[in-house]
Amino acid sequence: MSRIPAAERRTALARAALAVIARDGVAAATTRAIVAEAGMPLASFHYAFTSRDELLSDVIELVVAGEGSATFASLLLDAPDLRSAVRATFAAYLDLVRADPAREQAMFELTQHALRTPPLAGLPRRQYESYRNLIGKLLIAGASAHDTAWSLPVDELAGFVLALTDGITLSWLADRDDDAAERLLELATDAVMAHTLNGAHA
Repeated sequence: MSRIPAAERRTALARAALAVIARDGVAAATTRAIVAEAGMPLASFHYAFTSRDELLSDVIELVVAGEGSATFASLLLDAPDLRSAVRATFAAYLDLVRADPAREQAMFELTQHALRTPPLAGLPRRQYESYRNLIGKLLIAGASAHDTAWSLPVDELAGFVLALTDGITLSWLADRDDDAAERLLELATDAVMAHTLNGAHA
């Protein structure tokens, strides 16, 4: 057990916890279920974490850290215009949701659990701040690449985009209607483009 560095052990257990939650829900993510998923003895959990809530904190941090911007950034730069860039980025996000819906559902469950658990109460705020920061960077990169600017402060517009993506995600998880989701992406794109300095025609 001591041969595995503590940081690697924590990451492995966090990944195992996410797998359990995605498959069976937060309530099923007991310490025994998590270590079984990770293929570790129970002592490994107590060596790495002081509590299950501490582990769940690591799970949220792990997912947030994994929301990299490289793929989205390339879409912004390769698109012929800003509207196409925004639409392609929304589409790429929805593709990620559709590729692993259980993971997306797990994140919503974890957020709700954290909001109801005093030791984790600060996590959702940090989680959504990280999301807004990522979206803000993409908005800045997109506007710069296509020689325009946003009419709202970037942080405010990022919050709006985040609200749109959360809504689209929950809607798709509820009905799995791809056609309806695509129509929502069109509306979301128009809503974002309305906040360029040149309006929806930018």
